[in-house]
Amino acid sequence: MVSETQQPWWQFQGHDVHGLCVGPESDSDAVDLKRPAVLLVHGFGASTDHWRHNIPVLASTHEVHAIDLLGFGRSAKPAGLSYGGALWRDQLVAYVRERIGRPTVIAGNSLGGFAALAAGAELGDEAAGVVLLNAAGPFSDEQSAKPKGWWPSARRSISSALLKNAVLQRLLFENLRRPATIRRTLNQVYIDKTNVDDWLVEAIRRPSLDAGAFGVFRTVFDIPRGQPLDELFACLKSPLLLLWGIRDPWINAAGRRASFKRHAPEATTEVILEAGHCPHDEVPDQVNAALLEWLTTLAGENKQDLQPSR
Repeated sequence: MVSETQQPWWQFQGHDVHGLCVGPESDSDAVDLKRPAVLLVHGFGASTDHWRHNIPVLASTHEVHAIDLLGFGRSAKPAGLSYGGALWRDQLVAYVRERIGRPTVIAGNSLGGFAALAAGAELGDEAAGVVLLNAAGPFSDEQSAKPKGWWPSARRSISSALLKNAVLQRLLFENLRRPATIRRTLNQVYIDKTNVDDWLVEAIRRPSLDAGAFGVFRTVFDIPRGQPLDELFACLKSPLLLLWGIRDPWINAAGRRASFKRHAPEATTEVILEAGHCPHDEVPDQVNAALLEWLTTLAGENKQDLQPSR
């Protein structure tokens, strides 16, 4: 049994942030107090709703939090805010310190994975662990690499110029928030399409109807790349779990896995799943099992620790 609390609006930098907290009913259990809290962070265009199949399972043994990053979900979408990795990192760090107040495992998918890693590195010993599910973000060598040949360079310049056109941005935004487009996009990145249902499509579409949604969308073309992943890995003090949807067509998961293995710290565990970009929603039973098993090692509840796959 779990108990759920829709957190009162928490504010970060004066802006409302939507969040929820779910945990075991027995708060007096001494074992519960030894376990770290878990904070779930969604990817681009998603929200706390995307953890629909994970929160009830994880909350049977752990205090689970999930929040909408500023600009997404039910959180505020103010104009003029500097959206990007630094903002979302600071939002997560502040949430852990102000609302959770104890060691926390931060788990993130895609863009949320980058924010989770950045927050985990910033929190130091306050982070009990970091979990990355097909995380986004560049490595140093990728930031410095330039496209070779005239055509890749020209294509990048043309695309950049077109996407800075306000009219084209509006047309693109209107198309991307159509239910049919959302469903088609999800079908591209889910290998098993069972969970690409009407509920998920509506959960993604609904926040795009908010007054500030288009303004947030326009800023994504100018979002800075952020601190390279290898630098963040070097600063990370806590254990790391990599959960790969290895058939992800968006980020070339197999290729990125090799880069992650070169730079990830020694205290890293890796689990490979036959799934796409959002394994937590596509194969939630497998993700929940892997995550819960890993979490037991952090609290010393399992004498036989998982062995990192390097």
